[in-house]
Amino acid sequence: MTFGFAPPPSAEPAVRLSRMLEPAEWAAAGIPLLRNPREVVHGLHSRHLPTPSTAVVAVLDPEERLTASASFRQHGSTTPDGWEFRNALLTQLRRVIPHDLRRRSPVRTAVLLYCREGGSRWTEEDGAWMWGLRDACTLHGLRCGAYITLTREGWQVLGEGRGGRRPHSASLRTTLGIAPAPEPDGDAAPLPRPLGGARGVLHRSAAV
Repeated sequence: MTFGFAPPPSAEPAVRLSRMLEPAEWAAAGIPLLRNPREVVHGLHSRHLPTPSTAVVAVLDPEERLTASASFRQHGSTTPDGWEFRNALLTQLRRVIPHDLRRRSPVRTAVLLYCREGGSRWTEEDGAWMWGLRDACTLHGLRCGAYITLTREGWQVLGEGRGGRRPHSASLRTTLGIAPAPEPDGDAAPLPRPLGGARGVLHRSAAV
């Protein structure tokens, strides 16, 4: 049995839009800057080898060392919702690391790397991921850290203006010698992965 009241259909778009953050809101939220974003991006990419629609959530200690991370597939939607992304992130965080809710203030920081199709400009999907990351961090007792996109143009820390050309969303294909795929009309076949890659639904965790 489900309790509570569902919003009327006419209100659903407004509710969904309230669960996303625009770049200006993200920049004003006081998100801590990464001291070495290039090192973080290259480390997460080499560990998880993300392809489009793969999210990598990582927890860093105060010295910006990787404590735990997990990657998972999150298929794109025409109506991205931060609530769904928040729940997906919470599931991964709870699986790889205990919460810090008993601390007076957060010590560890969660960052999110999302590999997607398209250009590097902010999208509504990015806004929903930002909202989801911030909310998941609050519910898990973590500081909300950087949101990083990985596209064909390279990587970019949204809200900071820092980025680079490599790695990019097709880096794994280049490494494996696979020709770039055409723009998909539907679900693409999964890419072959080297030994030690993620299993199942591209789901991988690491603790250091």
